[in-house]
Amino acid sequence: MTDAATLIVYTDYKSPYAFLAKDRIRALADDTGAVIDWRPYVLDVPRYLGSATAGEDGTVAEADRNPHQWRRIRYMFMDCRRQARKQGLVLRSTRKIWDSRAAAAGMLFAQPHGPDVFRRYHDAVFERFWKRDLDIENTATLAGLLTQAGANGFEAFLPEGLVRVESIGRAAEADGVFGVPTFILNGEMFRGGEHLADIRALLRDRDAPRAL
Repeated sequence: MTDAATLIVYTDYKSPYAFLAKDRIRALADDTGAVIDWRPYVLDVPRYLGSATAGEDGTVAEADRNPHQWRRIRYMFMDCRRQARKQGLVLRSTRKIWDSRAAAAGMLFAQPHGPDVFRRYHDAVFERFWKRDLDIENTATLAGLLTQAGANGFEAFLPEGLVRVESIGRAAEADGVFGVPTFILNGEMFRGGEHLADIRALLRDRDAPRAL
C-alpha cells in the first residue's frame, strides 16, 4: 500500500456490539495496513430501547420499557454472549444504562499519547467494563487507567473532552451515523461488525495491481 487508507470507526464503550468488533477491527488494520481513526459516538440508549436498573441479583428495581423493548434487549445480550464465547471474551449483562461520555473523553485524551497508550486504555475499558469490573462514570478511576496506560492529566482535560465528545457525536449524526460500530471508508458508511468482511474486500481491491 503506497498511501494507507483511513477507516473511520465510531464506537461506544457501553455497546456490546462495539466490544465484539474491537479486536476484529484491529486485525483488519494489521492485515491491510489501514489506519483506524477511532471516534466516540455516545449512544442515547433510553431513546430507542428504554431504560432499566437491576440489582446484583438481577432483580429489576425500576424500568421504563415496553414488552417489545424487553424482548430486543434480552435477545441482544443472549446473542452477544454467544458471539463473545466464540472469541473467548467475557461479556456480562449490564445492570443499568451507563453514561459513557467520560470514558469517551478518555479515548480522545489517550490518542495523542501514541498508539500503545491508546490501545492499553481502549482494551482495559472495554474488557473491564464488560466483566462488570469498571465504573465508566467514575472519572478518578478512568484517570487511573489512563495513568497506567501512560497518559497523565485526564481530569484537567475532561471538561474540554466532554465538549469534543458532544461535537463529534453531532457531526457524526449530520453524516448519517445512528449507532455503533459504524465504519466510514472513502465516504461510504457501513453499520455493524458484520460488514468488516466487505470493508476488508474493498481495502484488498484498492491495493490490487491495475491492468495496464
